[in-house]
Amino acid sequence: ITMNSPRTILFIAFLVVSFFLYQNWMVETAPGTKAPENVTSTQSSNNAENSDVPSGSSAVSADVPESDQPVVAQRAETTVHVRTDVLDVEIDTRGGDVVSTHLLKFAKTQGSEERFQLLQNSSNNVYVAQSGLIGPDGIDGKDGRPSYNYEQESYESTSEVIEVPLTYTAENGAVYRKVFTFTPGKYTVDVRYEVENNTSKTLETQFYGQLKRSVHSGESGSMIMPTYFGAAYSYDEDKFEKYDFDSMQDKKLNVTSQTGWVGMLEHYFVSAWVPKQGQQNRLYSRVANGSQAIIGVIYPMTDIQPGSSKTIESQVFLGPKDQDAMAEVVEYLDLTVDYGFLWWLAQPIFKLLQFLQSIVINWGLAIILTTVIVKALLFPLTKAQYVSMAKMRMLQPKMTALRERYGDDRQKMSGAMMKLYKEEKVNPLGGCLPMLLQLPIFLALYWVLLESVELRHSAFVFWIQDLSTKDPYYILPILMGASMFLMQRLQPTPTADPMQQKLFQYMPVIFTVFFLWFPSGLVLYWLVSNLITIAQMLIIYRGLEKKGINVRNKK
Repeated sequence: ITMNSPRTILFIAFLVVSFFLYQNWMVETAPGTKAPENVTSTQSSNNAENSDVPSGSSAVSADVPESDQPVVAQRAETTVHVRTDVLDVEIDTRGGDVVSTHLLKFAKTQGSEERFQLLQNSSNNVYVAQSGLIGPDGIDGKDGRPSYNYEQESYESTSEVIEVPLTYTAENGAVYRKVFTFTPGKYTVDVRYEVENNTSKTLETQFYGQLKRSVHSGESGSMIMPTYFGAAYSYDEDKFEKYDFDSMQDKKLNVTSQTGWVGMLEHYFVSAWVPKQGQQNRLYSRVANGSQAIIGVIYPMTDIQPGSSKTIESQVFLGPKDQDAMAEVVEYLDLTVDYGFLWWLAQPIFKLLQFLQSIVINWGLAIILTTVIVKALLFPLTKAQYVSMAKMRMLQPKMTALRERYGDDRQKMSGAMMKLYKEEKVNPLGGCLPMLLQLPIFLALYWVLLESVELRHSAFVFWIQDLSTKDPYYILPILMGASMFLMQRLQPTPTADPMQQKLFQYMPVIFTVFFLWFPSGLVLYWLVSNLITIAQMLIIYRGLEKKGINVRNKK
């Protein structure tokens, strides 16, 4: 089959459309979940599903909660308010749960004074980070959550470490101190328990940390911009695994691991409990009453001898999907910035974008410079593509003669054409392969622009105030379509059947409509890429015409 320009472009268009349909299907249907080896069946009739607190057994068990606490915990009259330079947090003194988190560096919407809220605890939307101590001598369990004493109701500092101690004294005299540590510029909150055993017996307790979220509180985007909303985890055998709420409803997560974390993901933001590494932690999940998803981690049993104290440490990450920040917290947490199967290509593209942005201080300019660099690197392929197309055009009269000679004898026709290609030293795939090689770069950049929180609400110039969303006036897509039309006019047009010719003529219109909903940063990349390609085409064609090759339908 002759791989001429119209067929090639139609083929690329088909691949692009198929890709977006496929990725949307993946987001909608349990992406990445490995149910059989990591989870156990859920028994929806278990009355314990109404509990906030996991079981106190250190064994790997499918039965998670055992108390009768309501799913939506009653909020105490008092919350401790903590404000750093990046976080605005509320901690419920009942249970010591983080029940509200605002991210001060991120607006709720473009230009809004209101800050983006990650965690919240309301009647219609629950998303909280819970933690406690369970087991024989735990203070969180079937008898309820402890009400902690606190030293002050509010803390604020943008330059110093803040420690928020909460204290609970049990009836047996044991003292439990729950201390939150906030560091300037960090989205990681250190959570530690200091248990002072003032009794005459050995205390046995286990730490747990879990995230609880309303199942229907988020969106998965559109077909053009599908975004994952659900849970995820990492453990010894799998560095990153998505675990959506439908799969959680059917199967419970139940694995032990010496590494890893558990988290809740949404577009641009993530919360994650990061347990102490190097010990046998149990990762678990469940869905309470079919409306609230819970994923968490339980430590092994901790023994505190009489007259002694022990400290149990953990961390919770509450913030944006900042790859550099997450990589400092724990291994593989940065994979929550999900670039899909092209992560190996998307990551260096992002690093390049990040480096260029640090120089030009504008993500739009960084995209333009990245495009220039990519097109320069691909110029040898581009030249090979258009030289091949020009040679194929030169062969059209001979190919037409072969068709007239052999008619419907496809076998002889194919053999004669292959002989012709060999004699003329023409590769019929030469015009297709360069475009196929550029497709992964386009898709990788698509994921970078879709997933990278750095581009959220990032302005370019004039009307483009958010490169991560569509052009509000559709100017860039129209310019992109015009550049495609100009490219089409410049390209040599080999003879083809009328239907193929008509489809080829409508391609700029089809792509323009398709790109109306693309992130403006991606449309900017495509537009600049087209403009550079036009310049390269003119240079290449002038060189060919100097050699006497009629390229652009000149008479």
